[in-house]
Amino acid sequence: MKSEASRPLILPQNRKLRHLKGIYVRNLTLARPRGHTIDDAALNKTPQKLEALRREPQLHHAQSSGDLRPAKPRRSSTNWVGASPSFRQKKLEDVRDSRMADTFITLHCEGQEDPIYISEVVEKVMNPTFNSFDLSCLGPATTRLDTVTVKVWVKRQDFTTLVEEEVNLQSLQFMGSMENQAFPPNTILFQLIDGIYTIDLTPKPPQPKAGFTLPTSSYNALMRLSNLDESIQDALATREELASQINNLIYNSPSPASSIPIAQESLTLANRYVSAARKGRAHAERRQAELKKSIAARRTAISSGYAAQAEAQADVDDAQVKLNICRNLHTSTLSQIRGQRRRICEELIQIFPIEPTSHPLLFTICGLPLPNTTFDDTSSHDEDVISAALGHVAQLVYALQFYLSVPLPYPVTAYGSRSLISDPISLLQDAQRVFPLYMKSVVRFRFDYGVFLLNKNIEALAESQGLRVLDIRQTVPNLKYLLYVCSAGQEELPERKRGGIKGLLAGGKGMGSRRGSEESFGVAQHGDAARKALEHGHGNGSGNGNGAGNGQTSPVLQIKKDGLVVGHGHTLRTSGLRENIVR
Repeated sequence: MKSEASRPLILPQNRKLRHLKGIYVRNLTLARPRGHTIDDAALNKTPQKLEALRREPQLHHAQSSGDLRPAKPRRSSTNWVGASPSFRQKKLEDVRDSRMADTFITLHCEGQEDPIYISEVVEKVMNPTFNSFDLSCLGPATTRLDTVTVKVWVKRQDFTTLVEEEVNLQSLQFMGSMENQAFPPNTILFQLIDGIYTIDLTPKPPQPKAGFTLPTSSYNALMRLSNLDESIQDALATREELASQINNLIYNSPSPASSIPIAQESLTLANRYVSAARKGRAHAERRQAELKKSIAARRTAISSGYAAQAEAQADVDDAQVKLNICRNLHTSTLSQIRGQRRRICEELIQIFPIEPTSHPLLFTICGLPLPNTTFDDTSSHDEDVISAALGHVAQLVYALQFYLSVPLPYPVTAYGSRSLISDPISLLQDAQRVFPLYMKSVVRFRFDYGVFLLNKNIEALAESQGLRVLDIRQTVPNLKYLLYVCSAGQEELPERKRGGIKGLLAGGKGMGSRRGSEESFGVAQHGDAARKALEHGHGNGSGNGNGAGNGQTSPVLQIKKDGLVVGHGHTLRTSGLRENIVR
């Protein structure tokens, strides 16, 4: 028996892009559509025609669109008479090429710039059939769509878009198969999982089923069958009613034999409930014991934590008191350090006096003029003076690094007029890292670089005190500015702490001896005598320790040209040295 035509298996509202398996194009036509419609607008409306219409009052039948269509000229093959085979072949190829083209399709979705599918190119066909594809790999955001744009591309010289159609899969018409179908030009067919669909053809009405004649009974036989059916239905209703009555009797009057299993089943179920309740109670008791134990442990931990917290708080309070004391001590120490630094800088100003000269921006240190990094026109005498002045500057910078607690980036070795400075930072050989601060018998650029490093040290000291150096070449002015700022303040300068090293020349009783040291006090007395002798004894070449000035030499203190001798002919240097001993 021939099977009936297939029908769609998917409801229209359920058709999605994931069900699309293939696309075909039928009756490919490359001719452009006509430029105007074929209707009454194409009639002749010249004045002669209109005049002729007015002269004829009788009615005429209207022409149809088929009559209004311009007649096509008959094709003539007389021009092929006597044509060469190559000409005939070319004509046939032109006819074939006018109906065939290279074709491929692309599928596009809304919101996506690139096509979701590009088919292969089918060459020289009128009814291109493309390979099947699977779009399930594109993700649910694409496969759940029900609208797709189909573009058909054809190639004459270049690929161009022939057809662009936005298709809603719900509006497709089911075809079943492509056999015995007449397709309009450029028809697009869609192959879904349940068959072929199109958007151009009108669906065919379903064909009626082929029927056949069956033998039937007479009227009397049919009446007897109807009566028999009514009797059967009455019997079935009676049977159902009797069964219902019997069931009610059995249910309402149960026998002892049937109640025993029910009671046993109820007892078994009750025993199960009791056993489960006992297990739950035992579990709850164990959980209660665990919670009590945990609570007790937590209470113990909380108590110990409170004790530790109280102890820590006591330590914090004690430490707070100590911290306040330390802060006060730190503040006091900083204040004392600032005062001592002011005193030291004031004394350094007195030890290394820096005074201006008549020349602008030219200063002297210890009476020696030092130009600001300009040493072009210098004699040998000026070279010695500049070297000595740089030695004083080096000694002052060397001392300031300790008093201000600022390490120098370029270490200084103070040797008077033969002072040196080293550069441990630059990429130099170890033998070339030391630069002289004197001009005699040295290479000029090494001396200039040494002065530059010395100025950089002064700049580092100034920056440590928050000062900004405008020109590092002004060596002595920058140093004077630094000492002036470091010694500035409104508080009274603190006194020098008592104490010292045995054997050093002290400047006075209040400044040179330690408290409670008789020997140091004696040395201080000798220091006073030595100072007075140095102040007054150079006039006449001799003096005594009490300042009498009678020209006699004291047995306790003798002043010689080579040094100062105190008692027994020893100098004020360390007693272990044997220099300048006057016998």
